[in-house]
Amino acid sequence: MADARSLLKRYWGYDAFRPLQEEIVESVSEGHDTLVLLPTGGGKSLCYQMPALMREGICLVVSPLVALMKDQVQQLNDRHLKAACLVAGLPSETVTATLYNAIAGDLKFLYVSPERLRQRRFIEHLRQMKVGLIAVDEAHCVSQWGYDFRPPYLQIADIRAYHPHTPLVALTATATPAVQEDIRQHLLMQDCRIFRGSFVRPNLAYSVMHEGDKVACMLQVVRCYGGSGIVYVRSRRHSQTVAQQLEAAGVTATFYHAGLPSSERDRRQQLWMQGDCRVMVATNAFGMGIDKADVRFVIHLDLPDSLEAYYQEAGRAGRDGLPSAAVLVCDESDLLLAERHFASDFPSLKYIRNVYKALCNYYRLPIGSGADTQFDFDLEALCSTYNLKVREFYSACRFLEREGFISLPEQEESRSTLFIPVGRNEVYRFQVEHLAMGNLLQAALRLYPGLFTEPTPVNEGRIASRSMLEEADVVSLLNQMHAMHVVEYRPRPTKPQIIFLSSRIDEREIRLDESNYDILKRTARWRLDSMRRYVSTDDVCRSRQLVEYFGEAGEPCGRCDVCLKRQGVHKPDEEEVLALLRGGVPMRVNELVGQLKDADGQEVRALVRRMLDEGRVELDENLYLRITEKE
Repeated sequence: MADARSLLKRYWGYDAFRPLQEEIVESVSEGHDTLVLLPTGGGKSLCYQMPALMREGICLVVSPLVALMKDQVQQLNDRHLKAACLVAGLPSETVTATLYNAIAGDLKFLYVSPERLRQRRFIEHLRQMKVGLIAVDEAHCVSQWGYDFRPPYLQIADIRAYHPHTPLVALTATATPAVQEDIRQHLLMQDCRIFRGSFVRPNLAYSVMHEGDKVACMLQVVRCYGGSGIVYVRSRRHSQTVAQQLEAAGVTATFYHAGLPSSERDRRQQLWMQGDCRVMVATNAFGMGIDKADVRFVIHLDLPDSLEAYYQEAGRAGRDGLPSAAVLVCDESDLLLAERHFASDFPSLKYIRNVYKALCNYYRLPIGSGADTQFDFDLEALCSTYNLKVREFYSACRFLEREGFISLPEQEESRSTLFIPVGRNEVYRFQVEHLAMGNLLQAALRLYPGLFTEPTPVNEGRIASRSMLEEADVVSLLNQMHAMHVVEYRPRPTKPQIIFLSSRIDEREIRLDESNYDILKRTARWRLDSMRRYVSTDDVCRSRQLVEYFGEAGEPCGRCDVCLKRQGVHKPDEEEVLALLRGGVPMRVNELVGQLKDADGQEVRALVRRMLDEGRVELDENLYLRITEKE
């Protein structure tokens, strides 16, 4: 593997591989289908990026998150490796140029979402590319047994028919044995080689705290550890409240959730990454692809959806190998709430059919009509009209989406789209007969050459600038041409949109896949029960519970709250430290640890670091601890 080692030094600046990386690179570069299971921080991206450099052709990377794709592309470009990504909302000319660059061999890495693989235009270009490797990131999304199942992932294997001799590498941080088997089957992996990294995090101390006052508990953890941290909550509103509580306690903090504008999310992430903000309070929208070394603690104030999600989020602490903490704070109300959410997430099939009927009635769609129609999706208005609970109603909509009846795109991904369904000769005649609209069409075609191919995201402001018109006039003229059937124009919606993918049928004739529904429900039940056991069990090592959940034999870690309790170890407090220092005998930190024999040494050192940061104690020139004068 001399070539691999020289590439490692040249592009990544490392002299040695992390565990399993070299063996994985060798397997993939030799053309074997390979399944990679490496915990968060294990260096998964290198496991496909390096063998891609060792093979001819482009590496097609399928990834579920736009932010993660952009981050990976930026890192590769910074290493002078040619990479690009195709995300929703790109101008048509940018998409066209990227696809042609991929065909010409001017790109080494092309990142796409699984949804992109379903587009006819993309498939036509993919057939012409020389693809040397297919990489599927976050591969657990393939499996209905995974915690983040995404139906479009099931169609990834279809593209293998266009490049039957191209190897595929699937990568994930969290996969139970059942998920691993699903990945292999759904991605048609032949003679698959499997590499599993250990799920043990020897530097991470897991704890579960059953506390009613969660804020006080959080502040205790934050003050006990130096460095930066993440606090995870479930709701957007809660993230803002907790950030304000931290700020009020003198801790620099900000909040992050999917409802913030993209630019604002990026700004807040940078503040935290650069150390200008100590604590990030976030929903689970934050963290994927984040590689910050000095995260000393991750706190969960709400119960996560699954142990997979918890392991990934907690694993963002201590990626530099130094002692760190993962603390889950919960009480009985969390478990009761989780049960209520479970019931709402899986309404009866009868209820789902009734929701379909309600949707069609609300938008006044008669039976036999409505295919490809689009409407504003006002969730609160719908639920108010039919006196339905929001969460249960939305869960039913999502199941209808999985079954292919409707589509519920995210608001931030909605853009105006334009498509020319008529031929070029007809467009030319129209331009001659309608001068103003013809000039606008000409400007649009110069900006977006793919308008004849498929509905293309457009920016009315750019078209207005090119055609010397006001933006309002552009919208008016496009609407007129839409009415004349020259173009298909869908203005950018101001609200999330619901799209009916097929004509309405009688709800009694709906054939829902009951086996699919049962699998999803059983899986969610199993995940919830596993989460319940984790927080309720106080006699089995936390680390051992986690690694055994992923199919690995576990041993007591000696660091979690269960192990420390079993060892008779208690947490030190400030008064114990101050009492020893008031005794008059000079002590260094290690000597202090020796005096507090019943306390965990890691906890004592963390406490001393905090007391030094707060100025309650100080070190003299001989590194002896002493109480400051203000004490």
